[in-house]
Amino acid sequence: QGPGGERQHLRRTVAEALRRLVQKPRLDDEARDLAALIVFCLRGIDDTVEQATAAWEKRNYYLRADQFRSEWAWTGRMADRLAGALRGSRWDELPSILAQLLPHFADVRVTRMTRGPELWQGAYARLLDDDGV
Repeated sequence: QGPGGERQHLRRTVAEALRRLVQKPRLDDEARDLAALIVFCLRGIDDTVEQATAAWEKRNYYLRADQFRSEWAWTGRMADRLAGALRGSRWDELPSILAQLLPHFADVRVTRMTRGPELWQGAYARLLDDDGV
């Protein structure tokens, strides 16, 4: 699976996590894990953008690479912002951040949940152990 397929897979995962999060009546351990999973997925999407643009730049498609990079620049920024809120226990920022993420995933159709809890369980703890990379 190439960067495009990986990006689509991660976008689907974020869309499902967002749907689960908005349905939660309160912030609990699972909600923190889901939010942390979104951070990891956004970082992964950002990585796929770099992989794709590196390949294009090898072929001298610099303009297309720059355009694509700027089209997806929000992923790294939002990952950092969400990670910062989670690490700093600034739970009041979560609704605003999630609301800003929703439009970026509105085109992802989720008719059936296909991602299981094993995917996000412990993600918050991993994020706290992570050194930000």
